[in-house]
Amino acid sequence: MPTAVPPPAAPAFPRALPFIIGSEVAERFSYYGMLTILPTFLVAQFFNPTHSGALTAGAEARANELVHSFSALGYALPVVGALLADWVLGKYRVILYLSILYCGGHALLAAFSHDLPGFRLGLLVVAVGMGGIKSSVTANLGDQFTPANAALLPKAYGWFQMAIDVGAAGATVLTPLLYKHFGPAVAFGVPGLLMATAAFTFWAGRRRYVRVPPTGLRAGLRQTLGPGEGRAALRRIGAVFAFVPVLWMLNEQSSSEWVLQATHLNRELWPGFTPLAEQLQLAGIVFGIGLNPLLTYGVYPALARRGLRVTPLRRMGAGMVVAALGVAIVGGVQRSVDAGGHPSAWWQVLAYCVLVAGVITVAITGLEYAYTHAPRALKSLTTALWVLTIAVANFGLSLLNGSIARGGWLAGLHGANFYWFSVALMAVNVTLFALVARRLREEVYVGPTAS
Repeated sequence: MPTAVPPPAAPAFPRALPFIIGSEVAERFSYYGMLTILPTFLVAQFFNPTHSGALTAGAEARANELVHSFSALGYALPVVGALLADWVLGKYRVILYLSILYCGGHALLAAFSHDLPGFRLGLLVVAVGMGGIKSSVTANLGDQFTPANAALLPKAYGWFQMAIDVGAAGATVLTPLLYKHFGPAVAFGVPGLLMATAAFTFWAGRRRYVRVPPTGLRAGLRQTLGPGEGRAALRRIGAVFAFVPVLWMLNEQSSSEWVLQATHLNRELWPGFTPLAEQLQLAGIVFGIGLNPLLTYGVYPALARRGLRVTPLRRMGAGMVVAALGVAIVGGVQRSVDAGGHPSAWWQVLAYCVLVAGVITVAITGLEYAYTHAPRALKSLTTALWVLTIAVANFGLSLLNGSIARGGWLAGLHGANFYWFSVALMAVNVTLFALVARRLREEVYVGPTAS
């Protein structure tokens, strides 16, 4: 009688995954906790403490300029962290050491909440800590997979995105309340405690991580700058990522410009319930938490079963279009505000949900694309390039708001014109993206030994 061959074991998620996901929840709470209240805090504490109506527009533009400058720095530094992780120290050490520095930055924000120079220093330290670990965290997640369970990688990045959303949701609910009832020192201090929790959670999983050793500076430079697959991979990835900053320009407005817009809206969503201006962001976050598994486990597999191949680049293009629709809704809201009206905040809630639907489609796909389409020596670097697209977007928004605040040559893009400009920019961007994407071929590298 022939011996029965047992069916192959189903691929399993890596043992380190809970520590990575848990740490990300706490770190994102710490980041979004301070970011949620940052625009309104800067206006009320430093730029318009007398609440003068004549100073409102200029104060809001100055606050947005500082917020986006901080974000631009934070999302530019992952390139430095990636080079240290891939070539010199390894991802584990970079994440652990800079997480500790990150905690110190939060402490400075709490200590100097009434002193602008000291507060700026705290923002700088937070940007260094957050930016330094950003690319290594996502690349470290990919390192835990092998060809045997690589099919689970998209789902793992989906869980990773959900961790971001859960942390952001908790922060969006809690920190505005802490700010309102206990003041800025407590509101900025609690996110620091969550960052300490993130660092401890990551450290607790130290014996379960697959640690891909750094390649060394010489080997890394050779693979990046020399001829062969490294350079070709960077060209392909760069061609895709060149179109992503416009998406982030639309998304990053929702944590600054939209928050300040909400202060002029009728925020009574139903009788007896009037959320704070900072808390309206929660609508989009919660919607994203539900949408994430729906796309990963429902929509994409269903389309595949019907023979519709939803490639990463197609998903990204569709997400860009949907995000622009969300900004168009907010533009309509702002037109009413400019005319002296106080439209219902339900319109902004709808805009958050539409925007998030587009952004989350691109974000999950982009993280996966940055990791899977790069050779081993470049995985943190390409993930950093993905994050760098957010930096470019924030730098552009900082310049735009700075020009508006100072009455410069872009001063005409205030009010609703700001949002119409954003929608038009995305229309041009997604058209060019479609033309380029159809000419790119895919080259996938998965597993610790991928090269």
